Parts: sequence; structure tokens; C-alpha cells
Amino acid sequence: MVVVWDGRVRSRPLGVPGKRKVNIACVHETGWAGTKARNVDGYKLWYSGVVRDKNGVGILVDRDLRESVVEVRRVNDRLMFITLVIGECILNVVSTYAPQAGLDEEVKRRFWEGLDEIVRNIPPTKRLFIGVDFNGHIGAVAGSYGEVHGGFGFGDRNGGGTSLLDFAKAFELVIANSTFPKREEHLVTFRSSTVKTQIDYLLLRRCDRGLCQDCKVIPGESLATQHRLLVMDIGIMMKRKKRMKRMPEEWRSSTVVPLYKNKGDIQCCDNYRGIKLLSHTMKVWERVVEVKVRKTTSISDN
Repeated sequence: MVVVWDGRVRSRPLGVPGKRKVNIACVHETGWAGTKARNVDGYKLWYSGVVRDKNGVGILVDRDLRESVVEVRRVNDRLMFITLVIGECILNVVSTYAPQAGLDEEVKRRFWEGLDEIVRNIPPTKRLFIGVDFNGHIGAVAGSYGEVHGGFGFGDRNGGGTSLLDFAKAFELVIANSTFPKREEHLVTFRSSTVKTQIDYLLLRRCDRGLCQDCKVIPGESLATQHRLLVMDIGIMMKRKKRMKRMPEEWRSSTVVPLYKNKGDIQCCDNYRGIKLLSHTMKVWERVVEVKVRKTTSISDN
């Protein structure tokens, strides 16, 4: 399960993810400065921040997958990603916190350039998941964005939502929490006494949308004052490695028996030759191997 989680990461904040059996969580507004990693309530947190109590992003990975993380890249206090190798599957998880509408246009431009570079440098054959606090509204209906918007959003679209849809369209992504018909309480990610909106999103490649089994907001579980937990269930089949069995040592053992050659002095050791007595199982195994080798090899006349 992958989640988007907005709110300060404190000493023991993870009761909800733990109860929900969350494997990976994209967290925003962490409020920690620095580019470090630490253990938090059974999870490992990689985070990136510049100024204490301002912005900050991070990614939490549970104890089952933490050893699968092979790369961590922190871009700034709004962008970072990790790469995991799970069996034969490579996962790239991006955590991003978009600038608010009132910020300077230069800040927004740098944000989009950084996000574009991250996604562009991840090969299309590798699986990609983006957890974003976008501060934009994609709207309830897909309109002309049917290939990236599933038609089950919330509210009215604004300029920020259009930018997100254009980004998803350019990189052939789909917004997971717009692809399942849900009640309003399972769509609203931000709620206050006067406002209810959808501003948190989970994205994945369009070709991998079959991996997403469900995506919704958990309305009764508030991780920050006004944000709600957004979760996505993904199913990834992992091939089990074949166990290489070793040949039992008793098959290898043999007994050397001296056999008289029927000539010369019977008491002379030179008139004997040794033969090895193998187990019947080993004899059968040798014959099986011989047959397979003969089928796959040929002897040249030269």
C-alpha cells in the first residue's frame, strides 16, 4: 500500500499507517531541516528540508521493504524520490509538495522543471508512483483529459489542476484517485470548517493502472489538522527464486573394490585393477545427464 500523508512527522506519528499495513508513505510538510534518514516507529524515514518548520518532503518505508531501497535522491525541500528493487521489480516512488497558488512564479517554474527532470530520467519500463500535495483541483469530470482523469474527481477544476493534468498527459500517467467511483467522503483530501477540496493525488504510469486495485481517502483518520489519509492499494506479483538443490553427498560417495585381472600372480597387487561402486541413484542420474547432454551437443567431423 502507498499513501500520501500531509502533516508534521513527530516522534510517534505512525499509528494509522501501521494499522493500515502501509508499506510506503509519501509525506509532506515534515518541518525538518536537513537531508537525513531516521527510524520512526518501525519505519525508516528519508527526508529533505531546508528551513525548520517550513515545507519539507519525505518517504517512509516499512521494515519489510527498507532493505530494498537502493537509491535515495533529494532534490530540494519539495522534491525527492527513492528506488526500490523488490524481486525482479524496480519501483520508483516520488514525493512532491507543490508551491501554493500565491507563491512567486519563479518558485513554481523551478518546481515543474525539477519534477519534469525526475520523471524524464526514469526509464519508461520502470514502475513509477508519485505522491503529491498539489494544492490544485482537477475537478469532478475528465473533460478532454479522459486518458489521465478517470472521471471521478471532486469539485471544480482550476489552473493548478489543469497544470497537473497536462503534466500527467505529457508523461502518460494516470491520477489514481480519480479512477474509482467513490462517495464524497472518500474523495475529499482536505477539509476545514468552511472548505472541502481534493488537493492530494497519487499518480502512476498509464500502462501500470492495472496494478492499482483501489485508491481512496480514509475519512475518519486525520493525520494533520485538516488533511485526510489518501491510500492506494497496488498488487505486484513477485517471482519466487528457484531453490537450487545440491546433490546429496551420499550420491557422490563410492567404494573402490580391487578386481583380479585373471593373469599373473594372484598375490601381486599389480595384477589387480580398482573399480568404483556407485549408488544406483547416482548411476541413474549420470544416465539422465548424459541423455540431456547428447541432445544439446553435436560432434563435428573436423
